Amino acid sequence: MSRRKAAAARAQRLSRQQGPARPTEELVEKRDGSWWVRSLTGSSSTKPYTCPGCLRPIPPATPHVVVWPELKSLLSDDAIDERRHWHTACWRRKV
Repeated sequence: MSRRKAAAARAQRLSRQQGPARPTEELVEKRDGSWWVRSLTGSSSTKPYTCPGCLRPIPPATPHVVVWPELKSLLSDDAIDERRHWHTACWRRKV
């Protein structure tokens, strides 16, 4: 096997072992508390959402962010159940 083919096979094997790349989340402080924020690429969103910042639709295949509180509210089982999809610009403008 040539060096080029061997290197390609090794890279493919390594990428399969590591699995798909996981989205990264960051904790962001806003005036109303701490929020987990995950950026989504357009290819990973397949249905429309309504942005709570501007109340306009986020069409499928549009890059945006998913946001949920660090601490759950009293009536929910988990904080991630309170996640909302925001336009990236609307989230940045949120106070």
